[in-house]
Amino acid sequence: MTTTIERDGPVTTIVRARTHARNAMDPASAEALVEALLAFDRDPDQSVAVLWGAGGAFCAGFDLKFAATQVGKRQPLSDLDFSEHGPPPRGPMGPSRLELSKPVIAAIAGPAVAGGMELALWCDLRVMEETAFMGVYCRRWGVPLIDGGTVRLPRIVGRGRALDIILTGRKVPAEECLRIGLCERLAAPGKSREVAEALAREIARFPQACMRADRRSVLLQEGLSEREGLRSEWASSSPAFEREGAAGAARFAQGKGRHGDFADI
Repeated sequence: MTTTIERDGPVTTIVRARTHARNAMDPASAEALVEALLAFDRDPDQSVAVLWGAGGAFCAGFDLKFAATQVGKRQPLSDLDFSEHGPPPRGPMGPSRLELSKPVIAAIAGPAVAGGMELALWCDLRVMEETAFMGVYCRRWGVPLIDGGTVRLPRIVGRGRALDIILTGRKVPAEECLRIGLCERLAAPGKSREVAEALAREIARFPQACMRADRRSVLLQEGLSEREGLRSEWASSSPAFEREGAAGAARFAQGKGRHGDFADI
């Protein structure tokens, strides 16, 4: 079993363990990861997921040794159906084209390179150990980014930095990732899962409908004009406020959470 699921209250931790291949992805493990994430998204008792690779590696990309055995056997990329009707085809890395309703945090140790970097970019937040790194290592093998890397990376770090990382295929250490916004938190070596799970529990404490509405609005505003983005924000937020916001305002009026105190909300 290369993918296991562990739950602690409202936090789901999905552990990938193809340690013999530095957690490189093959079709079976990609399918298992998709199913684990869909199960998390469907579970009403789960609020935030953490994605972690066992054995000191987040993910070394797609398993090129496996890919080499499939030359001439698999469906051409040009035949994949990206029509407007129905869900997009599954990415080679698994969930890279899924649109979940709940946040996922990447806990990154060691390499998150090539498709592994694309998998990390798909997550909402990234916690990197100080010794971890990213990079488009597939550049040296003539393998393109096909799991969202050319879309998500420039949106996160800007076009110039994205092109520098993509065209050179260079190693991007954790400190640089933090500096340019490619990750949000650093952790000591061996502590990425612990820090990511603590962050997940912090997020899970809040009223979830409003949190998810705000997350959805952030994701949907990409490419919209300011006016269209505001309209989308209102459409996302008004039902959530009716569900949770009025009750939260009443708790505040009763003295809860004053002066930035989140301990008793």
